[in-house]
Amino acid sequence: MEANSDSVGIDVVLPEEGRTAPCCPHGPTLLFEKVGKGGNNGRRFYACSACRDRKDCSFFQWEDEKVSEARMLAREAEMQSKMPGLTRQDYCNRFLKYASLPLHEKRFCEDCQILLLPAEHGAHSAHRTAPVTAAQLRRPSVLLRPLYNKKSNAQYLFTDRSAHFLLDTLAGLGYRKVLCVGTPRLQELIKLRNLEQKQEPMQSLLLDIDFRYAQFYSLDEFCHYNMFNHHFFGGEASSAVLDAFLRELDGKKVIMVADPPFGGLVKPLANSFSLISQTWRKQQNPGDSNVDMPIIWIFPYFFEPRILECLPSLTMLDYQVDYDNHPLYKHGKTGRKQSPVRLFTNIPPNLVVLPKEEGYRFCSICQRHVCSLNKHCNKCNLCPSKDGREWKHCSACGKCVKPSWRHCVSCDRCALPDHPCSRAHPEDGCFGCGSLEHKRKACPLRDARRRNSYGPKAKRRGGKAFQQPPKPEAKKKSGAARRAKKRAPTL
Repeated sequence: MEANSDSVGIDVVLPEEGRTAPCCPHGPTLLFEKVGKGGNNGRRFYACSACRDRKDCSFFQWEDEKVSEARMLAREAEMQSKMPGLTRQDYCNRFLKYASLPLHEKRFCEDCQILLLPAEHGAHSAHRTAPVTAAQLRRPSVLLRPLYNKKSNAQYLFTDRSAHFLLDTLAGLGYRKVLCVGTPRLQELIKLRNLEQKQEPMQSLLLDIDFRYAQFYSLDEFCHYNMFNHHFFGGEASSAVLDAFLRELDGKKVIMVADPPFGGLVKPLANSFSLISQTWRKQQNPGDSNVDMPIIWIFPYFFEPRILECLPSLTMLDYQVDYDNHPLYKHGKTGRKQSPVRLFTNIPPNLVVLPKEEGYRFCSICQRHVCSLNKHCNKCNLCPSKDGREWKHCSACGKCVKPSWRHCVSCDRCALPDHPCSRAHPEDGCFGCGSLEHKRKACPLRDARRRNSYGPKAKRRGGKAFQQPPKPEAKKKSGAARRAKKRAPTL
């Protein structure tokens, strides 16, 4: 990334038709562009779509850079070295053999994270291995060790409470085919319920970047997939599996449930989900060409503006999703410690019934279920709370705000009591031309500008684009103060 005191951030440039991006081990890379305050965009570069830290994926290439043949060969060798050792068909054949073994011969290598056939026990004798029961084999997310890298592939798994709520809701709405994008717990629960034979069976297809799940599912139940660039590692064979799954035969309605890593960029995720929706639309009747695929996107509530900017048809629900292996995202906590994860969906909100026993109620005015503390505001004519706390109305601002905020006369807005006062806030307008009438994305001068300055070459460090800015030396009292310090120009 180029060193520039006027730097504001990094933006993603979505793929254009006819443009081919270079590839890394995680599939086609994304094109990034540095955005400056003066409207001068920085030099574009390609970087990994899935990893924000170059320690996890070192790929970096300027958009206009000419790559030598030797470097291309080295990249190809690196990608081949990081490919799974077996094909999807090989893993399916292994699983059939493994499932037929007697119980005492079923072992799992905890170090290598693979199911072991009897002939492989000796090669893993120095590793930590454990017996595998039939129940564990049906719940691979419990058997496998979760990945915890927050800057690439962190895996947080639904609690049974959240998974059962999702599945009960989907079944109640009549969906019989569930596309599970990064939701292995939901896939497991669907298969477990099918075994009980108490309800009409449901079909599911898991799309996940974690190839370890290939050990447990057939070819039509799992695809190795990167949701940040809509890349199928299995090529056309895997994309054909998705195409077949999205066909709504015999009245079986399809819905997509996606649970991306929270550190992921919203724009490429929304683009991938839109491409899946387009594929779904092609499988339907010609008269349904303007209908969107039903979707539930699970993400923290503070990403609502970005999500709605990309997919305006979605609505955020109050339901709090919690996770087994996350230290903070737990249901039942109060105040700011409760889970911030919500459901964003294009299903009509009045059709999604939230459980009363968990503290939700139905607002007859808003025609949707909300958290019990989310009181309806007659002035705003909505239930305004986003974080589960009771918000208060500010007459000066003309809207409801968080209970800890106070109206600041100097700033003419509500903020934390110890916020840094300033009438000029970059987030209030366009940091391209400086106008307060629009955002950068709607700037009329945006397309007319051309890059004319790339900054000193010695200070370009592409990999730092994904790292968090350094923490301030002095601890501030609030997040607002820390953000103000980051916005301050560097001398």
